[in-house]
Parts: sequence; structure tokens; C-alpha cells
Amino acid sequence: MEQWSEETIAAFRKTLLKWYDENKRDLPWRRDHDPYHVWVSEIMLQQTQVNTVIPYYERFMSMFPTINDLAAAKPEQLLKAWEGLGYYSRARNLQRAAQEIVDDRNGEWPTTAAGLQELTGIGPYTAGAIASIAFGEPVAAVDGNAFRVFGRLLMIDADITKPATRQLFAETIDQIIDPQRPGDFNQAIMDLGSSYMTAKNPDVAHSPVKAFDRSYETGHVLDYPVKTAKPRPVPVDYVALVIHTPAGYLMTKRPSTGLLANLWTFPLVKVSDLLKDDEQETDLMDVDIVSRAEQAFETETEIPVSLALIGGRAVTHTFTHLKWQIRLVSAELSTVPDISLFAGEIVAESAFDQYPMPVVQQKLWRRWQAASKK
Repeated sequence: MEQWSEETIAAFRKTLLKWYDENKRDLPWRRDHDPYHVWVSEIMLQQTQVNTVIPYYERFMSMFPTINDLAAAKPEQLLKAWEGLGYYSRARNLQRAAQEIVDDRNGEWPTTAAGLQELTGIGPYTAGAIASIAFGEPVAAVDGNAFRVFGRLLMIDADITKPATRQLFAETIDQIIDPQRPGDFNQAIMDLGSSYMTAKNPDVAHSPVKAFDRSYETGHVLDYPVKTAKPRPVPVDYVALVIHTPAGYLMTKRPSTGLLANLWTFPLVKVSDLLKDDEQETDLMDVDIVSRAEQAFETETEIPVSLALIGGRAVTHTFTHLKWQIRLVSAELSTVPDISLFAGEIVAESAFDQYPMPVVQQKLWRRWQAASKK
């Protein structure tokens, strides 16, 4: 790992911040230093690209302009505002932390990274970003960009998938961060990591800090940061039941905990739940899966249906550790059924915008629309 002198650190700060002042991205959450704005944007940016986040952020702020509005929001309204961003626990934790600030702290924000981490859903990176940008604390915000930028600049060979490595990077960056402009410094690293120092196809030759980049000098840019490969997501097969009635579609609400908590989807049946003793999923033909899904649904709900398989490739959706592969089956009912035993509701298409639905449901809906037009 490269060690910088005080003179090098001073030169790096000057070079980086000059570039940032001249080239920083015009993002809606950067137009002030309000901790609420910084916080919401940083939570949205987790696992999501900047261009995707901008319209969500602007809509979210129009719906919940203050932290008090967020704290008082109805859960269904909150999830609808978050719909499409995924990782819905982020939205629920946002509201819990808002309530902690409003109710338990009389609306007063913690002003240090350590204090911010006492709030629900705020980890070291988010705390560092808020503390440095909103409150001027000279503390690192260590995310993927910081790992990439400083891993390459200093040729840090510690594996970033290991928890101890985050602390190593934080301590290293804390020695380099500009104490007068810590928020701008951290945001400059974010911009640098998303432009010249990207994970793939970086443009290091034109990077404003290439003179400080040890990995560029030695021809080892793509060797950093050091990261062990993640295991592939485990495939899980489902069947989605698209059951249409004169009043609308049968929809179920996901459990209050676990993946996609409290969101609405077509009824989903895990294929592994349709297996008999000693059977493997590969033993089942499509006709077996359809007939068993039909039987399982009728047994549970007492709603008779005649399901038909919708052709084409399975709809896929990848979570961190799981890859859902979903085939659609459909049924058209001529009358509105008794749904007293069905764990859900009949929802008219015109009312879909009142029900928070995850991205995977939106994929299923698009597939169904395409199939119905054929």
C-alpha cells in the first residue's frame, strides 16, 4: 500500500477539489446541505444508479417535503412512492429513522457520523456522507466509489468483501480528506468513481488525479480494488397466477417481513412446493406444474380455475442472493368468485396505482400484456 506525504496529500486535495468545482454534477440533492435531502438521496442511491434516482427523489420530495411529513406518512403511501426502486426495507427504515428524529429527538439531527449511526438504517457510509456534507465533519464516506478510487490510487491490496477492510479504508481516507471541505471531498470521490475511475473501462489516462494513481503508473488499474467473487444467486422457480375476473385481477399482499414485504403481486406459487416425495423439479413437465398449481390454488381458496401456461421465456428477477424465474399461467373467470378464503383482493387495473407493486410484478404485468395482445 502506497503511503503519501503531507505534501502529496495537500496537492491531491487541491487537484481533486479544483476538478470538482469545475466539473461537479448538477444533482437536485446537492443544491443545499439539508441533512434530510442528503439522507434521502444517499439511501435511494444504494443499489441504484444516479439517473434512475433523480425522478424518484424529486417525486419523493414533492410528496414528503420535510422529515415530519415522512414520519407521518401512511405505510402504503410510502411504499407507493418507493415503487420501482427495490430493496423496500430502505423505505421502511427511512420512515423509522424519521420518526426517531421527530418523536425521540424533538426534530434534532445528530451531527456526527457516530451519532447518526444510532438511527435505524443508517450505516457507516451513509453516516459519513450526511455528517461530512450537511455538518462539515471531516469523516470518510466509504462506498464502492471510495473503494475503487483509493484502492487504485494507493494500491490497497486488502479484500473489500471483508468487514475489517472498510475500517482500513476509512482510517486511510480520514488522513487524506480535506478538513475544510469534507463534504465536497467525499462528493468529488463519488463523481470521480462514476466517471474516470469506473469499475469497467475506466478512462484513467484522462483522470484529473492520474498523477497520484499508483495502479496507473504500474499498469495494474483493473487489479484494484481487491475483491473476492460473490457466489452466484441461487435460482428459485415460481409460477405466477394471472386470474382475471369481471371485477379485476386476483392480487395478493406479501407478508409483512421478508422479500417484498407488504407489496402486491399476482399469486405466486413456488415450484418446489408442488413436488411430491423424492421428486425433483426437473422431473416435472410443464403440464404437471400447471395442473398442480391449479390444484393447490383450488384447495387453498375453493375457487375453481382452469389454468393455461403462457409461453415464452420465464420472467427473471435477481435479488442479492436469489434469482427468481417465474412462468405465468392464466385463467379467465366469467363471474366474480367468492374470495373469502383467498389471501388477497380483486384489484381493477384502473386501481393499480393505489397498490404498491415491486419491479418483479411490473415485469409480470408487462409479460401478461404482451401475451394478451397476441
